[in-house]
Amino acid sequence: MADVQPRDAAQFYNLPDLYPEEWPAQLDSDSEGEGDGPAKSDDYRRRSQIRYSGLIPGRRDQERFKAGDGAALKDEPDPLGGPDTILRTLRMRGLPVDDERVRKQFLLSSKCFSASDFLSETQESASTQSLLQGLDFLSRSIDEKSASLKMLVESNFERFVRVKATLDNVYTEMKNNGESNSRLHRSPSGEHRRSGSQLGASPSTGLWRSKSKPTLRADIPSSGSLTNVSGISTPLAEASEQAQELWSEALNGQQREEGLKSILDAVEKQREMYEIGGHLSKSIQERDYPTIFNQYNSARRFANEAKAVAERAASTKQPLRDEQVYTILVTGRMWMDVEKQIQAFKRDLWKRLSSAQSTSSIGVGSVQAEEHMELIAALLELGVEDNPVWVWLLSRYDYLKNKITAFCQRSRIEIETLRRRLAIGKKPDPQLVAPYLRNSLNEGPRTSRHRLDSESVIELWECLHTFLKKLLSVQGGILGDVLGFWDSTQSFLDGSKQRLLPAGFDGESRRHHRLSANGVNDLKDGIIELMGLIRDNVVTIFAESPPEDLASLIPSSLPTSPTVPFAGLSLESRLTADPQNIPPMPEKTGQPWDDFAFWPPYSNSLSGVHYLGEFLILIGTAASEMAALSPISGHSGSYDRLKLLVSGTRERCARAACAAWNSDAELCKYLEDWTRHQTIKSLSKMPSYFVTFESSILSGMQKILYISESMRKPGAVEVVTPPPAKLLQLVRTQFVTSVYKALSGLVENAEHPVNADVDVEWVLPSPEAAVTGPDTHSSVFASGGVDSNNRNVRILLTLSNLKALRTEHVPQLITTFESSFAVKLTDESKTIQDVLGQIDTRLFQSYLKPIVESLKHTILEGIASPDWVPANSRPDQIRPYVYSTMLSLVMVHNEVSTTLPMKVPTPQGPSSSNLTNKILAELLTQVSSALLEAFMRRAQYTLPALMQATLDTEFIAQTLSQYSTDAASKVQGQIYLELDRRTTNDARAKLQAELSEMRGVLKRLREATRGEFACFRKPKNPSSSK
Repeated sequence: MADVQPRDAAQFYNLPDLYPEEWPAQLDSDSEGEGDGPAKSDDYRRRSQIRYSGLIPGRRDQERFKAGDGAALKDEPDPLGGPDTILRTLRMRGLPVDDERVRKQFLLSSKCFSASDFLSETQESASTQSLLQGLDFLSRSIDEKSASLKMLVESNFERFVRVKATLDNVYTEMKNNGESNSRLHRSPSGEHRRSGSQLGASPSTGLWRSKSKPTLRADIPSSGSLTNVSGISTPLAEASEQAQELWSEALNGQQREEGLKSILDAVEKQREMYEIGGHLSKSIQERDYPTIFNQYNSARRFANEAKAVAERAASTKQPLRDEQVYTILVTGRMWMDVEKQIQAFKRDLWKRLSSAQSTSSIGVGSVQAEEHMELIAALLELGVEDNPVWVWLLSRYDYLKNKITAFCQRSRIEIETLRRRLAIGKKPDPQLVAPYLRNSLNEGPRTSRHRLDSESVIELWECLHTFLKKLLSVQGGILGDVLGFWDSTQSFLDGSKQRLLPAGFDGESRRHHRLSANGVNDLKDGIIELMGLIRDNVVTIFAESPPEDLASLIPSSLPTSPTVPFAGLSLESRLTADPQNIPPMPEKTGQPWDDFAFWPPYSNSLSGVHYLGEFLILIGTAASEMAALSPISGHSGSYDRLKLLVSGTRERCARAACAAWNSDAELCKYLEDWTRHQTIKSLSKMPSYFVTFESSILSGMQKILYISESMRKPGAVEVVTPPPAKLLQLVRTQFVTSVYKALSGLVENAEHPVNADVDVEWVLPSPEAAVTGPDTHSSVFASGGVDSNNRNVRILLTLSNLKALRTEHVPQLITTFESSFAVKLTDESKTIQDVLGQIDTRLFQSYLKPIVESLKHTILEGIASPDWVPANSRPDQIRPYVYSTMLSLVMVHNEVSTTLPMKVPTPQGPSSSNLTNKILAELLTQVSSALLEAFMRRAQYTLPALMQATLDTEFIAQTLSQYSTDAASKVQGQIYLELDRRTTNDARAKLQAELSEMRGVLKRLREATRGEFACFRKPKNPSSSK
């Protein structure tokens, strides 16, 4: 009994529930007879003595069959496998289940069972899936009932045959032998005139429905009328009861089976309609669009057919058959389920159509580009009230507008935050800036550009570059999204995309294939607005001053719409949207970058022109792409604003770059590191550094002013205008100014070094340096460097650098400027050359001045010495001051030649020998002038003094003959005139006699000092020696 359900146990014992509080009244009633019937039989008296006789199964079955059809209609379990019984379900729905007529419609044991009523009332809220499960349960139940009925009939077939034969024989005998008596006792109605074959008919005819035991069957005679069979009446009644007990379950099971079969037939007839919901749900989960469309169209056809049947019945005023009513009810149930699923599916399609905005279709391939078309086609196939094409275009427009606004606002906050952090920082030392200025923009790959400036400055430049690329790039940028949106819009406007769209069920979606004229105009205006929004955000960065209230740019709340494009815009956010983390607005210090929101404070001009050139290429290319769109090209105001965007941004960038160029020109003196050029040892690296810096700036300024790379695309719309004259004049003036400042820095470096390197390896100075001091003679670097602490060395290298700049580098820069900007610098070139000459003369004199003063002092003291006049009448030696003077000149020659190594003159570089000759020629002139001054200080010369003066003068002149100039010769001639004036005729005549002897002495002295003064001899030409 463990597996017996409580409901089954209560029904088995004929109890109202499993735990009754009092004895059921129906079990105490006298069911053996009614009224004044005959006395109770012995069998009944025996059974009535048992207290719980009502619980006996045999007794319960007898009562059930004696009570008629109504008493047999007890509660039954749900034939579809539900948890509740049939009557309990009906009672919960509010039906009067106590009414026998109501019960007969819903209980399977009733002959009046209606399958359509049963399904419509008990399974009203069931889903399609539960109905299919109930169908499977019902099929299994029928198979089980059929098997049990077959087993019951087979096991009791012989007993049934014997009972049937006995009954037939008894009634035959009664008919034949008791015919005369039967006429006296039968009622006039003749209700007992049935044959034996009729008595064996189906129990459904009411065979066992008598009210009392004496009238168990209508054809069984009463005890008073059946005089011939009074002996067998009791066994006959018992046999009838046993037959009823044996076959009641079988007959009721057959009736139940017929009811179940009627339900199964109704479900099987509408199987396709029942399965639509399940198949549709599975297809939606798998996103099998063709199957979804087929299932939905099938459901529509069923619904239309049911609607047509109902409308036809209403128009003809004919009642619907039960089968039609059942079909309409099942169709309505099916349509409610299908419509619920389709509506949910449509909402998902709308949501996905809106979220399809997050990835650009440009450059991603055709997958994303066709996703929205697939969604639009699905909505049109299912049928919608709103136009999905128009909805997608509007949502795409809103998405792009929000994306532009949010991205630009966030980027502006980020840019300004980085700019403020730089502005409040410490100004970098010039020595730290100079290494960046030595780099070239034309060397190295992309990674070398990070060496153009400090890390923090490059970070801001890269932030600006990333902002412009993401905003203005056609490939992967926001502008590319806008251009792709216009391409899609145009394809819908010209109808090319509509050919791929379905017309829907019965062509209901064809009305969505065309856009209205107002819609087309709105879309064109939307494109113009999006382009204007992009342009305005670029203008805000480049044309406006830095924002003072940065906190106001931070949005107070972020939108929660799935189309808000905050995801993926910045891989590394440099700030949080917190007003407390924003640096304060720095005070203006009068720097040029105070008025530029795009220029990093303390940035050098080299990194500036590099990045600004790239920025303008992006802006020019984007403006050309925007101007090529038909809404822009047909709108003159929009086209003019794009041209103004390019020209205005160019002017602001050029002014900012020129201001930085001017500041960096003052730092060019720090480019000097006092190391020799790799190939031209008579030069330092300063000229090449300066030329590289100026060439890089000129190249960058040329890109800024002309933006030629943005117009390289074939068919590009012309939005870049030629640079105005005032802008060219600005660059022209700044170029000349930068050259002047750089040359001034050269002089400052030579006289007061700013980059003296004390950590460079030295060569010990020559012993002579100890005599004249370390700042007089040179000492040479062993590793290509020079003694930057030696003033003479600095001046000599600077003189050599100036000569290289004057003859080669500056003319080259002027030529580069003229070719880059198509401007002739005739006047400026002449002015620059004059300035170079003046600087060269200044430094040359600055170098010679201490040497000349030393030589003059030596000469004057030597000639003024009392022992200068020889003791004998014929001098045979030059005086010591001459040796000191010549030794000083040898040291000068050595200093110049070692500082500026000798090199064969070439057109590509200056020869250091030219500078040596120039210096010694000038010193020869100055020495001659000193001799003239010293000789003029004596009032009279005797013959020995006259001969000594002539010997000293000629020795110096002949030894330095290769450095002789017209000026020196003129001074030497004047010396002899002054000597001649200060002597007598007798001495003059004797001097002429001594000239030959003096020539011999002079020759001997020169031969004796040939080794000491060999540096003054003219070098032999290598070609002539061969």
